[in-house]
Amino acid sequence: KKIVLRYGDHLPANHFLVEPMVRHWLNAVTKNTNGAVQFEYYPGEQLGKAKDLLALTLSGVADVTLIAASYTSDKLPLTAVAELPGGPDKGCDATAAFRRIATGEGILAVKEYVPLGYRAISVVVLPPQQIFSRHELKSAKSFDGMKLTTAGGAKEIMLRKLNAVPIRMGAPEIYESLSRGTVDGGILATASILSYNLPGPAKYVTLGENFGSTVVLIGMSEARWKQLPESVQKTMMEAGEATGRNMCGVLDKDTGADYEKLAQRGAAAVRFSAADHQEIAAKAATVQAEWAEALDKRGKPGTEILKAFNNALTTGH
Repeated sequence: KKIVLRYGDHLPANHFLVEPMVRHWLNAVTKNTNGAVQFEYYPGEQLGKAKDLLALTLSGVADVTLIAASYTSDKLPLTAVAELPGGPDKGCDATAAFRRIATGEGILAVKEYVPLGYRAISVVVLPPQQIFSRHELKSAKSFDGMKLTTAGGAKEIMLRKLNAVPIRMGAPEIYESLSRGTVDGGILATASILSYNLPGPAKYVTLGENFGSTVVLIGMSEARWKQLPESVQKTMMEAGEATGRNMCGVLDKDTGADYEKLAQRGAAAVRFSAADHQEIAAKAATVQAEWAEALDKRGKPGTEILKAFNNALTTGH
């Protein structure tokens, strides 16, 4: 008999995650179960706000959802390990490592998702965010005193380590502030730098650094998951892994194209010297350690999760 599941997310229909991730997974599950599993599709916060989607999944209002971890950081503090600055410069490397700890018997699944009653099915770590600026970026010292926008969290701590002044601001407000010179730049993914029309006021964008990232997950409540036949669970997990690989591959490829578009629109790519890159990496490592320590103090296994993620990164190749 047919299984019909309610799928919900916060994404507008034309969002870059929709075709290569959401639709990719939904279609694969329906196709690979020979139509036995069907989805009712509720995008654009129809089932609830972005920050409430995890709660709505756990309470059964939605069967399956896509969530951005940062919107529910109070419930998923350890998941932010893959959003810390200093990670790999390819989204696919981070995605593969994160999947190893976030699914199956992975330590993040065991320590954070099992206690919540949540199951991650498909995970993607987006390509790393970069710093854009209206002033020339010559070295790691260039950030001294710069007013740079951020959404907060570990990225804000990273900016302080670079001796910049973090300014909390939503992406839609940046263009005006940058044009007026009330801010000097900020941290965003290359795709966002383009979609918010920042090249022009932004003249320089870093390349090959990692100032933090974003984790997105497709998942279900454990209670709903347990009601599914084992064959369907297996199909969902296999489709989840394939979808994660597809999505990160698309994004890594698009990032290369983004730099060409940035250049055409007047924002030059800046690759720092090896010494500057090392200096930035060392600062990122202290941000990671402080993040882990703060969680340890709250009785959460921050250091253990950080170690596991870094191990998954090094053994993944």
